[in-house]
Amino acid sequence: MLVLTLLSLSVWLVLLFGRSWFWRADQVLPAAEPPEDWPAVAVIIPARDEAETIGRVVQRHRQSGYPGDLRIFVCDDHSSDDTAEKALAAKGQHEVEVVPVPDLPEGWSGKLWALQAGLDRAAEVMPDASYVLFTDADIKTETSLLEKLVAAAERQDLALTSIMAELNAKARWGKLLIPAFIFFFQKLYPFPAVNNEKRQMAAAAGGVMLVRREALEAIGGLDAMCGALIDDCTLAAKIKGTGRKIGLYLSTSFAEAISLRSNESYSSMEKMVARSAYTQLGYSPLALAGTLIGMVLVYLVGPGIFLTLPFHGQGTAALVGLIVWIAMAIAYWPTLKRYGARKGRAFDLPLAALIYAWFTWLSAWRHWQGKGGQWKGRSYPSSKPS
Repeated sequence: MLVLTLLSLSVWLVLLFGRSWFWRADQVLPAAEPPEDWPAVAVIIPARDEAETIGRVVQRHRQSGYPGDLRIFVCDDHSSDDTAEKALAAKGQHEVEVVPVPDLPEGWSGKLWALQAGLDRAAEVMPDASYVLFTDADIKTETSLLEKLVAAAERQDLALTSIMAELNAKARWGKLLIPAFIFFFQKLYPFPAVNNEKRQMAAAAGGVMLVRREALEAIGGLDAMCGALIDDCTLAAKIKGTGRKIGLYLSTSFAEAISLRSNESYSSMEKMVARSAYTQLGYSPLALAGTLIGMVLVYLVGPGIFLTLPFHGQGTAALVGLIVWIAMAIAYWPTLKRYGARKGRAFDLPLAALIYAWFTWLSAWRHWQGKGGQWKGRSYPSSKPS
């Protein structure tokens, strides 16, 4: 048992000091001087049965203070509710257009096909637009965000500028699992490494992605990644692979970019994670086994041994287990702090990790049952992620 706890401790020492300081959660969108000329931007929002949120989202975009040419394209992907009507009813100064999405062709994911419909329409009415803003139908942004994104992209020559929106963590399940989700994402894709043009690490947050049109064309457009289920990170990898700079940042405040999804229930969290967890592992049973074993070693061994071994006369192993748990809490606290949590909740990370390990197993199980990649009423066949 002592060997296991020492191994777990060594992993945490690497994570704390050798993983680009990801856990500091300090990568926020940098302030930048405005450009001399504001480029035209096409805002493209894929929407499928989003009547609950689309009105509020589109209204924020229509009320944007962006000084340049701006047009919003809501890509209505065969919604069965009044998504289109709610989008058109939103008030504001910038034009909004609802683009009917054609039937989904074989080989495309639903979201990317909807985005492609928006891109095609934008090419017709805004052929000179320098940027496209891909954003979700449940992400409400402050009216100055686009200005900040474009200014940063222009001044830093970023081909892709992405914001990790603040997710709703008010309810019980959200409080437990949402900060952990953000922490795991930062650990998997350390933002400082992503933002370092000399590193190969690439990632993006699909809720808010400002993309240079020429950079998108350089990778062959969305057609080059048409079947990707983890479309944001796939896009980031392809763009950075051409030698261009990308930026991935945390939202500087809850007002800057916030998700309107409630995350109140267990089922909503399960769907969000299990949809693509096995895809992230390349549909590999070996990667699945390694991930689950790694989750146990990294997050469960230390706390588990600390809580059980003092009763069996193995005090040294228990002490090391406590040190592991404390190191874990120290790393987790900066992310938790962003969500206004109490410091004591930093010790909840092992429980959250256990639940995420379960979600990962469910993702694989559903894939083996032919039900993988389910989202918005669709199931997608397996394909290796780019």
